[in-house]
Amino acid sequence: MRLANKALVIIGGTSGIGLAAAQAFIKEGAKLILIGLKESAHSTLDELSSPSVEVIFADARMPETAQSGINRCIERYGDFHGLYHVAGGSGRRFGDGPLHQMTLEAWNQTLELNLTSLMLSNQAALKTLVELEHGGSILNLGSILAFSPSPKYFVTHAYAAAKAAIEGMTISSAAFYAEKNIRLNVLAPALVESPMSQRAMTNDEIMAFSRSKMPLDGGRVGRPDDLTEAAIFLLSDASKFTTGQVLHIDGGWHLSEGQNP
Repeated sequence: MRLANKALVIIGGTSGIGLAAAQAFIKEGAKLILIGLKESAHSTLDELSSPSVEVIFADARMPETAQSGINRCIERYGDFHGLYHVAGGSGRRFGDGPLHQMTLEAWNQTLELNLTSLMLSNQAALKTLVELEHGGSILNLGSILAFSPSPKYFVTHAYAAAKAAIEGMTISSAAFYAEKNIRLNVLAPALVESPMSQRAMTNDEIMAFSRSKMPLDGGRVGRPDDLTEAAIFLLSDASKFTTGQVLHIDGGWHLSEGQNP
């Protein structure tokens, strides 16, 4: 089992990509603390009843959330080895969109949801791993929109800015903490089945575009389990010589022109 005896915290682990990762990590022997919002928790969470899993309902945007989860991980399992930050989401409901139309409130809310929450979790994880002195791994969820935009169908400029900043912060942190044997990497998916993607997945025009933009495996939308194998690798000892990487799991998105229907 590739994550045997690893004590990990998943921020955003109660639904979507994070919950799919949790299910896979358990099979690989991990001991988990899952943190997420109660109102967004998926019913599948009830199936994770295990002495190797504990769920904490809390908001990742709050300064104390990540550190409390990490402290609980150490209290329950005796150690802490890594963090997977999945929490985030579209800023459309705040007014994120084209830059000339965006309000300052929309900008601030979107960055708080996607970037500030991640900064707080990474900061807490790094402080703890430095104190523990045994190294570890931090994995952050980015987005293909950080560098490969879709100006017609996915116009959320604050979201793109946040995801690009995640790459910059992760890479610069990876350089700084490498000598302490702490690794930081990013997974950058394109469109993946999740609560956040329902707007796109229920729009026939966007789905027709998506099939040409992500041509791999029949032009389908990504599934949460498309990310889990990479996440397992980057949180396990198999990746002990890998840091500062951005892995695009995007079905070929960044290689394709995409055809507007």
